[in-house]
Amino acid sequence: MDWTSCRFCPRECGVDRTKGKGACGCGVDLRVARAGLHFGEEPCISGTQGSGTVFFSGCSLGCCFCQNAPVSCGERGIRIPTDRLSEIFLELQTQGAHNINLVTPSHFLPHIVDALSAVHSRLRIPVVYNTGGYERVESLRKLDGLVQVYLPDLKYFSTALSARYSGAADYFTHAILALREMYRQTGSVVFNENGMLCQGVLVRHLVLPGCRWDSVALLEHLARLFPTKEIRLSLMAQYTPCYHASNFPEINRKLWTAEYQTVAAAAVRLGFEGYLQDRASASLKMTPKFDGSGVLNS
Repeated sequence: MDWTSCRFCPRECGVDRTKGKGACGCGVDLRVARAGLHFGEEPCISGTQGSGTVFFSGCSLGCCFCQNAPVSCGERGIRIPTDRLSEIFLELQTQGAHNINLVTPSHFLPHIVDALSAVHSRLRIPVVYNTGGYERVESLRKLDGLVQVYLPDLKYFSTALSARYSGAADYFTHAILALREMYRQTGSVVFNENGMLCQGVLVRHLVLPGCRWDSVALLEHLARLFPTKEIRLSLMAQYTPCYHASNFPEINRKLWTAEYQTVAAAAVRLGFEGYLQDRASASLKMTPKFDGSGVLNS
């Protein structure tokens, strides 16, 4: 894993991150914006005690409508050494977290592999890899045996949409290959006696305004590639225009109920199991404060 010619993500920017910032906006220093219990994930992730989320600074995808823009596209985040990240994992476990939830982590892959390896024998809860889906298979293979649950977005089917809103025309090609690797590593979903996901792949899809038929096409393709009973789907209605969405008039509004219902009906028809989301979730209230809490030594 070479920091001097970075190719951790499909951007393959080749930047020497020991001297500058890659396409993700980060150099070699590990930066975390928040670590703590979070209750805004799916019920099988957050449960009653919360998911032990670690929000990493930066992102290689950079969606124009990102709800976490202050951390993913900004400069927020505290620099910490890798051994501190290992300590955070153990602290979250002690706090009663159902899992360790790594949010937008892939551009810090070497740090994460080292931190997880250091405490692997002491973690009694699953590790969740929470990603935008724009991943390289070669990078994901470094996590085999260290991650039990993959929580990827699958954002677009259309190359035109992914190019317009995320600057990544090759998004779907890489995301599907990544999903196949995730499924290869974890196999079918497994839940514990409390209904918490402890192994498998939970695919998230956010329905965008004006894009319902792209969403339907995406779900139809997904159903052809994976056994719908062996993965889980979280179909999200929470889109709220933020960050640079105002630069794109067609998505500078909230999702219509009819748009979401069209996609939800397709998910049911295709046999997916998982979660549908109430339209009342379309707000930024569940977005945590990226204030550095839980990052430094207590």
